[in-house]
Amino acid sequence: MQASAQRPNKTEAITPGEYLFTADDFQQIATLIKDASGISLTESKVSLVYSRLAKRLRAKDIKTFREYCAFVKSDDGAEERNNMLNALTTNVTRFFREPHHFDILKSSVLPPLLAQAKRGGRVRIWSSACSSGEEPYSIALTLLSLLPDAASYDIKILATDIDKNILDRAQNGVYRTSNVEPVPTNLQKKYFNKVGSAGEELCVNDTVKKLITFRPLNLIRPWPVKGPFDFVFCRNVVIYFEEDTQQELWQKYYNVLTPGGWLFIGHSERVTGPAAAAFSSEGMTAYRDKTGGER
Repeated sequence: MQASAQRPNKTEAITPGEYLFTADDFQQIATLIKDASGISLTESKVSLVYSRLAKRLRAKDIKTFREYCAFVKSDDGAEERNNMLNALTTNVTRFFREPHHFDILKSSVLPPLLAQAKRGGRVRIWSSACSSGEEPYSIALTLLSLLPDAASYDIKILATDIDKNILDRAQNGVYRTSNVEPVPTNLQKKYFNKVGSAGEELCVNDTVKKLITFRPLNLIRPWPVKGPFDFVFCRNVVIYFEEDTQQELWQKYYNVLTPGGWLFIGHSERVTGPAAAAFSSEGMTAYRDKTGGER
């Protein structure tokens, strides 16, 4: 009878590389990341964790992952714990990603909200995992395409992310010209300025920036924001949490929406748990509060 495959010893290497990386090292890192952010690192992420954190070992001149784990858990390792979290946070985004969401904004969501603003009402929008800024800027550009003087009204976009380094990049609003290609040409010409002698980068101009406030926020910690928000973007982040955490987050998003507010989520995500009954599906990964605000 064929012998069953044996799991590697906790002190044996679980992936090849410059540094010894053991199952015990991975488990310590996974526990730290889950405690800090709620993100669940499965064994399928071993290679990703190694490749991203090996750079941190080199930067700190640390010789082993065992030593690195001990350092980040120490009192002196607080800053490096944040660096570790930033290194392992996936920041994949682009302008007008999942364009069907922006079609819904233009056709269904924004027209009544902008009419409300013109009557003196407030409009509040939240991009809750904004990464390097392409998402909130895409929202602002969509808004400006319908109301060029939007900054004259009580319209505000809050953009948050757990990674403070990526937030700095987002606030700067500078992107390679090739990364701005998904932005319609007329909006590029109106709302981006060339920077650098070679003109290889574009910067979002102040007309767009003044609509957005960037702030750090950890989704699994108490939220310093209460809303209510007319719509929320939370795309491709909840999928990294375990099911019970996902359900808690969907409920929290529902709690900060205005009556009839909208929630936009990632293409691989679905609203689950008690909050699911409070939403109606309004298109691909677009949901709307159907309770009328009855909490």
